[in-house]
Amino acid sequence: MGNKIKLGLIGGGLSSFIGIVHRVAAYMGENYVLTGGVFDIDFDKGNQFAVQLELDAARSYPSLDIFIEKELALAEEERIQVVSILTPNFLHFEMAKKLVSAGFNVICEKPITVTADEARSLEKLVQEKGVVFGLTHTYTGYPMIRQMKSMIAQGKIGRIQKVDAQYYQGWINPFIHQEEERKKVWRLNPKMSGLSCCMGDIGVHAFNLIEYTTGLEIDKVLADLDTLYPENELDVDGTTLLRMNNGSRGVITASQIASGEENNLSIAVYGDQGGLKWEQEHPMYLKHLIEGAPTQIYKPGNPYNSEFALESTKIAPGHPEGLFDAMGNIYNGVAAAIQGTRHRVGAFPTVHDGVRGMSFIEAVLSSSSQGQVWVKVS
Repeated sequence: MGNKIKLGLIGGGLSSFIGIVHRVAAYMGENYVLTGGVFDIDFDKGNQFAVQLELDAARSYPSLDIFIEKELALAEEERIQVVSILTPNFLHFEMAKKLVSAGFNVICEKPITVTADEARSLEKLVQEKGVVFGLTHTYTGYPMIRQMKSMIAQGKIGRIQKVDAQYYQGWINPFIHQEEERKKVWRLNPKMSGLSCCMGDIGVHAFNLIEYTTGLEIDKVLADLDTLYPENELDVDGTTLLRMNNGSRGVITASQIASGEENNLSIAVYGDQGGLKWEQEHPMYLKHLIEGAPTQIYKPGNPYNSEFALESTKIAPGHPEGLFDAMGNIYNGVAAAIQGTRHRVGAFPTVHDGVRGMSFIEAVLSSSSQGQVWVKVS
């Protein structure tokens, strides 16, 4: 245990789905040991969680301020080294700022903050303090997304000329049509969710995947967002046209009212020599479209994949890998950075990816509110 990175959690307690994902991911590479944290806003529930996981009760803290105070009082070799922030959106910035200022490495759920200015100030602070900051755009951890990134970088599809990403869910549909039910959904509450619901929660994942796989940046956006009801403050559906910094065009469509959809994220990138397509609900398959030839299917674990994709695959070919594995790859990348060992560009999303994401969200909202005009992603 002495060589493992000591991990703390803020949030992610008893009933948290995302807490389970992070805990499993952290243990996958055998790089971390969960040591303590602030597991719940209710201290008693947080303590129950600590008991359930057989953690030291003295490392279960009632607040972030006390967590920082008590951990910094410990000898450096005993201290928690990295902290995962798994709280609602509006808490991310202040928590991350306090942790980074105190010298802790951080893994944060997205969105990184609720404004782009906050994200930029956090990026500056991370650089000043020299800590590692990972952002959990989980889908970048899938082996076939990393294979897609590698193939594009190798020029397998030629010059990129079209990008197309969509993210469709339907989970808000049962609540959105009743005002009283709507009020119970925290993602529809701007005080907790931030500036955006649909684009801020899922559209930004599509944005991130485009920039991650292509190596390009989205330069300008033209967006049309829908709140469905005038009294609903946040978007639940939207379409965004894109202009890339290489001159190519693209589109992101995202919806949380696509009835019957579960987690339908997909991305297609087309070059002048072929295309690549991937779907999150079928993550084992990367389709390589070749002009004038049959479509090829790439699958994880096979020797024809790039070194990056192979390093991100944990089991033999033909065995399905999923969300836990993808998150595990991000945790492994952060571990390598903390330990100062070799890791590839793209091993985990950074604080700068968080800045880009918040800039995208604000540009989309600005474009839509102005009546669908082109806005630069700055």
